[in-house]
Amino acid sequence: MAKKRITGSVIILIVLAAALGGVFVYKKIAARNSLAAQIAALSPRGAPPQTIEDLRKAIALYETKIEEHLKDSQQTGIYWKILGSRLVDKKLHGEALEALERAAYYYPEDETVHYLIGISAGTLAKGEYFSPAEQEQHFRMAEQAYLQAIDIDERYGKALYGLSVLYVFEFGRPAEAVPYLERFLDIHKGDTDAMFVLAAARYMTEDYQGAVDMYDRILELTKDTNIRSQAESNRQQVMDEWYR
Repeated sequence: MAKKRITGSVIILIVLAAALGGVFVYKKIAARNSLAAQIAALSPRGAPPQTIEDLRKAIALYETKIEEHLKDSQQTGIYWKILGSRLVDKKLHGEALEALERAAYYYPEDETVHYLIGISAGTLAKGEYFSPAEQEQHFRMAEQAYLQAIDIDERYGKALYGLSVLYVFEFGRPAEAVPYLERFLDIHKGDTDAMFVLAAARYMTEDYQGAVDMYDRILELTKDTNIRSQAESNRQQVMDEWYR
């Protein structure tokens, strides 16, 4: 299978992020050495400050450097997040995963970063490039990323839906998907895609009444002929299995 071509803009973003990462590390080391020298210089013998006044000067200097470091770190994390998002849009999930993991280092409480990691890891797991063990590892990575996103924001719909699809169609653990899908539909009441997944999860757990109820709900909500046809067909299959 031919490899996908990487566009010029994506290459520029990759080079920029890598360069920024290298520059940031260099600046961090240089700043630390400079800071240590400046603090030591406050003492005549080059030792740690001893007097209250010298300690105050050292603390003020240190706080200024910390603020500069924080600004540099925040900007670096933003660049990695932007790069990761662009790579996901381009469906370059291998490169995206690397960039997003770097972004998560800087922003561990960013639910969007974790959600995008789930998307890329789950997509890679379904590819043809990994062994079964590697595929399993990527699926587990996707699961943990979605769970992390939900832990940060329990109403984050994209992560709720992504995790549910993973449980139903990849892991074969539909019972675990049900509470996440129900929470999703409490927020996004008219989402028929999620209703189909929930109906499938209930069918797989032999909750036939619950599956039929969900298909009835879809039929009540939509006038789209394709969606209605699929819901009616699925509903009939459930009924046939229920009364067989």
